[in-house]
Amino acid sequence: MTARLSKRGRLLAVGDIHGCLEQLRSLMARVAPTPNDQVVFLGDYVDRGPDSRGVLDFLCDFARRFPRSVFLKGNHEAMFLDFLHGRDRLSFLANGGQATLESYGGAEIPDDHLRFLDNLQLYHETPAFIFVHAGMRPGLPPSQQSEEDLLWIRNEFLNSGYSWGKTLVFGHTPQKNGPLLLKERMGLDTGAVYGRTLTCCDVETGRCWSVPAAEPKRKRFLLF
Repeated sequence: MTARLSKRGRLLAVGDIHGCLEQLRSLMARVAPTPNDQVVFLGDYVDRGPDSRGVLDFLCDFARRFPRSVFLKGNHEAMFLDFLHGRDRLSFLANGGQATLESYGGAEIPDDHLRFLDNLQLYHETPAFIFVHAGMRPGLPPSQQSEEDLLWIRNEFLNSGYSWGKTLVFGHTPQKNGPLLLKERMGLDTGAVYGRTLTCCDVETGRCWSVPAAEPKRKRFLLF
């Protein structure tokens, strides 16, 4: 990929966060976004990790400071909303939702978090890129994709060589060897919550920033 000549700012994408607040803070400090940049968050902000509430606090504040930002819905946000609205409680709890509830410490979900969740986008498209959480069903344009596929699809998308004529940037499926950076596909879930890294990519240049998981604190033993 060639370096961008325009001064309009970077087009950045961030992979799945899953409650990893400290990694998110460190990553954004390294990337140092400016008001001219546009940051697209690919979804899965909650569940499994240690501080889903803190991540949503951070993202709500980030949206206020950087209004050009785009926040996509992940399947875990969909399950969280189903839980909150009483449609399906089991799926959320069976997929890491208990960690999300514990991060709120028994308190009610703040109104700004609810508004944030209710206003997440299913996809974002630019002249050269399509951003989605999970992927897309081959043969269909973004506007004809089902919400289920945009949030959950895996093998039908991953095993297909179909081209949408743009680079498709996605998360959802953890990449074991760092970000996947191909001409027509970029996979940016690098397994932060599984002890690997959280990644941000300047999709127009291919430059990536990755923050490793914090090492678990070792217990100290006093010798008498």
